[in-house]
Amino acid sequence: MRRADRLFEIVQQLRGDRLVTAGMLAEKLEVSVRTIYRDVRDLQASGVPIDGAAGVGYLLRPGYQLPPLMFSSAEIEALIVGARMVRTWAGRRLAASAAEALVKIGEVVPEERMRSAERVPIYANNIRLDDHERENLDVFGRAIDEREKISFDYCDSLGDDSQRTVWPLAMHFWGKVWTLAAWCELRDDFRTFRVDRADNVQMTGTKFERQKGRTLDDYLGSMTRSP
Repeated sequence: MRRADRLFEIVQQLRGDRLVTAGMLAEKLEVSVRTIYRDVRDLQASGVPIDGAAGVGYLLRPGYQLPPLMFSSAEIEALIVGARMVRTWAGRRLAASAAEALVKIGEVVPEERMRSAERVPIYANNIRLDDHERENLDVFGRAIDEREKISFDYCDSLGDDSQRTVWPLAMHFWGKVWTLAAWCELRDDFRTFRVDRADNVQMTGTKFERQKGRTLDDYLGSMTRSP
């Protein structure tokens, strides 16, 4: 999580007229208590009205509002359309995050501007993405973030089955299907897998490090060199 996002989340967690300890914030944001102490001091120094002290707990004074985001109507429309597409075509984790992002934007954008933008007549109807694909997308996304190898059973376009262990690098959406770009240990080369053709997807618990010739940049370079 970026520091700016963490500071924003600390302010959100301190709302509600209740005492929140540094330990609670550290657990929620997955950082050290010392980091929370430093972040709260910086927020206080910047003018955010946080009462309390280290070892006791913190409380945000009632009535404090974050400065409004100066999005134009067109920018808000773009965010809404993007969130609609993510909720329809992404995994459950990203879909939930998109919905939550719209709620947070709605809290700080002028109400009339938000209502006007929400009327944009652009939608993303879900005609085929099923629970199986959404679950795969969640696992693939987590594995990419954590640089962890994954294994799965795969059925290719010819109907041939194989068991793969791969280093996941990126996912691409093609309008109808999602694909996973990865380094495949079975083929000792880059391969692209359709997400809907993978079964029994498992995180292996084994990390992989960036290795020359096997990175996302290398994969993209191999695509541009393909005939």
